[in-house]
Amino acid sequence: MSATTAGALFVLSLVAALVVVHRPFGDHLHRVVAGTRHSRVERGIYRLVGVDPAAGQTWGVYARAVLAFSAVSILFLHAFQRWQDHLWLSLGLDPVVAHGAWNTAVSFVTNTNWQWYSGESTMGHLVQMAGLAVQNFVSAAVGIAVAVALVRGFARSRTGELGNFWVDLTRITLRVLLPVAVLGALVLMAGGVVQNLSGGTEVATLTGGTQTVTGGPVASQEVIKELGTNGGGFYNANSAHPFENPSPWTNWIEIFLILLIPFSLPRVFGRMVGQTRQGHAIVAVMAVLALASVTLTNVFELAAGGTVPQAVGAAMEGKEVRFDVSNSATFAAATTLTSTGAVNSFHDSYTALGGMMTLGNMMLGEVAPGGVGAGLYGMLVLAVITVFVAGLMVGRSPEYVGKRIGSREIRFASLYFLVTPALVLIGTATAFATGNHATALNVGPHALTEVLYAFTSASNNNGSAFAGITVSTPWWNTALGLCMLLGRFLPIIFVLALAGSLARQRPVPASEGTLPTHRPLFVAMVAGVTVILVALTFLPALALGPLAEGL
Repeated sequence: MSATTAGALFVLSLVAALVVVHRPFGDHLHRVVAGTRHSRVERGIYRLVGVDPAAGQTWGVYARAVLAFSAVSILFLHAFQRWQDHLWLSLGLDPVVAHGAWNTAVSFVTNTNWQWYSGESTMGHLVQMAGLAVQNFVSAAVGIAVAVALVRGFARSRTGELGNFWVDLTRITLRVLLPVAVLGALVLMAGGVVQNLSGGTEVATLTGGTQTVTGGPVASQEVIKELGTNGGGFYNANSAHPFENPSPWTNWIEIFLILLIPFSLPRVFGRMVGQTRQGHAIVAVMAVLALASVTLTNVFELAAGGTVPQAVGAAMEGKEVRFDVSNSATFAAATTLTSTGAVNSFHDSYTALGGMMTLGNMMLGEVAPGGVGAGLYGMLVLAVITVFVAGLMVGRSPEYVGKRIGSREIRFASLYFLVTPALVLIGTATAFATGNHATALNVGPHALTEVLYAFTSASNNNGSAFAGITVSTPWWNTALGLCMLLGRFLPIIFVLALAGSLARQRPVPASEGTLPTHRPLFVAMVAGVTVILVALTFLPALALGPLAEGL
């Protein structure tokens, strides 16, 4: 079987599996966020933190709860790292430097999980488990909660309440993320992923010898990072390390976990607004963009463009032999289409156009299918912009799922879209203007791509690294930390404000002039608007970087 055929079957099997689980898992998610009964454990948590689970919250209260929870999480995680040498299971490691602790705390709380350090030589077991891994859960739960709040804005009318953040956070963590993480960890351990707390375990290497390694909770962290589309990794080599991702079938499982929740959430949207076909339209847009990206990334990598790849016959630099070119390219597309950031190959070693695809995936706003929660609310914002543009074209007031899109709503949607490009482009320009681009190990267009990738990954809360650039300096840790912080919470504020505005409206009955938003035409329009907006914003930067290098 040729590598191309094997790669195509790999992708088709993923598509088939995601289609099979879309409805049952989406319905489970809907029951979790729409249910009214609380378990005994949940009621105990509410009493412990002093929360009334029956109390609804306006968008402002909901936003303040998100920000307060995240601020406390950042402070706690920062202190955890700074006091590491005094903690149990520190492995004798030194405290993390102040600027590095700031960057890491912001990174994991914002669901980015950008790592400027080597995990196995910087963080002790307790910080990894009780600090970073906990944020893998709750930061993902925050994203889903915000998405659900926006959906409630569409589903509800003449009310200011969007639900209760603390209830959403608790339910999503306990009923969705924890159970699937446990099952996923068991599957990965069966596939050979390490799960222990040994300080020096003798393990067989792929060459038949043995080596002493520092053990760690790799299996549980691996499934948490993929399930929550978090990224990060116990080892610096991330999912390229054989202890984290030993074989092609564990590679398949990890990609499946990356895509499971983001591709299931549109089902929740359809159920909550009472029109499942609206959810089908949203997931169709995600699927079209995702399949196009996966296909192009594979095509560019299998074509092996460039002097050295052409000379040796394959673009295998930076890729694991056990995954080959195609499975590596598919993983790269999946991790940059979502906000995962995990890597099983080094994107800096990709062909120029293959590397451009990983960069372009993040520039889409990570909506195909995007991060857990963040992908859905990003796609719904793009749907709002699309119906507004369509309304201008035909001279009618734009409507979407029974809600009128007026000047207030489109302002929030526009501000949401403008945040990330501003952070990416201003950050990249500042790096060059201040000379901090000199930490890139390359020159010319490739150096621009490395710097652009770093700011794109941070601002979109992706977390993957292009490699080939040193980002452990105080300037880089501070700058990327600010991009992660603003790139996460400014859009969340605009999304919740949009949700509050929609929830206060009365439903608008559909008429003959209402644009059908469940048909293939609308799917094509949303996909087109997404690509056009990204092209207009980033094409000049791409032309100077990966396009120039590729051509």
